[in-house]
Amino acid sequence: MVFKLSIGFLALATLASAANFRRVACPDGVHTATNEACCVFHELADFLQTNKFDSTCGEDAHEALRLTFHDAIGFSFEQGPSVGTGADGSVILFESTELMDPANNGIDDAIDNLKPLLSMFDVTAGDLVQFAGAVAVSNCPGAPQLQFMAGRPNATHPAALGLVPKPEDPVDMIFARMEDAGFSPTELVSLLASHTIARSDTLIDNRQAVPFDSTPFTFDTQVFLEVLLRGNETLPPASGEAAAQVPNPLAAQGEMRLQSDFAISQSPQTACFWQFMVNNQQAIQQGFHDAMAKLAVVGQDTSKMIDCSEAVPVPVPAVAKQATFPAGTGPELLQLACDSPFPSLATDPGQATTIPECPDGDTNLNDCPS
Repeated sequence: MVFKLSIGFLALATLASAANFRRVACPDGVHTATNEACCVFHELADFLQTNKFDSTCGEDAHEALRLTFHDAIGFSFEQGPSVGTGADGSVILFESTELMDPANNGIDDAIDNLKPLLSMFDVTAGDLVQFAGAVAVSNCPGAPQLQFMAGRPNATHPAALGLVPKPEDPVDMIFARMEDAGFSPTELVSLLASHTIARSDTLIDNRQAVPFDSTPFTFDTQVFLEVLLRGNETLPPASGEAAAQVPNPLAAQGEMRLQSDFAISQSPQTACFWQFMVNNQQAIQQGFHDAMAKLAVVGQDTSKMIDCSEAVPVPVPAVAKQATFPAGTGPELLQLACDSPFPSLATDPGQATTIPECPDGDTNLNDCPS
């Protein structure tokens, strides 16, 4: 048995050596790749990190991730390819049309940031959108390394308006829209792990970069906890698109809670899975990885694509912190719709504190103007 195991290790080592030997040198003289078609994405990753994201989990990274969803969800099994062909870059190629959809408010910044790269790198718009999102996520501590498949053809027409769910939509309508695009309710929950590194520029009047949890620069489970915390229902939501919000106990500290997130956390189809994510870093990493791998190829023929995941940077290590009740909150505020035991969590010391802001209202201190 020991002998056979040793032979196995020898064979694996030989295969690994052969794999390394087969790598090709890229034209930039810097990188090597398992497939020459991946070389351009190694170069693109370097450019994105240096010139767009500054290798940080900042606003440009957040917006690039959001764009992946808004592009890919333009797809319908029921209505067919005439309404959209999924992750195809149509959101960039036909931006004037797709930006007419109210659900796409705010994605123009990401489009403006990425679109010039189409003339700098030999990639399609769909590949650019999905690859940029994968690179962006790698800058957020605790995120998984996302898969990237290359080879999406450019969109030939815009996606139909109305395919992107809105935060004020009824939960059954959101589930139906996602199912029509090929996603189960639990896969939607896994995709919503993205809200741990998300902020809104459009849902509250005169405020930008409003976070959905208290740790918007780390990929952790706080959003799954904080969505479950009851807000003061006697107070109106912040000014703006009130229908998209529900009360939350951290509003005074600069946070908002989406109606859609809360409704999904309470639905019989997803309540227990949502609760399962609280303080379960491995679950959100694996779930997000798998759901994003599926999202990134919606409407595409993967048999004609090349796996260039090696070009996606290895993510920043997770911050060594478990989920905690923010200061000023506690288990008495939990709104649970699942009978499963809830994890025992500590509460941050002190009184509730306002999320730090720059003078211009941006809560990412790294983005403060000098």
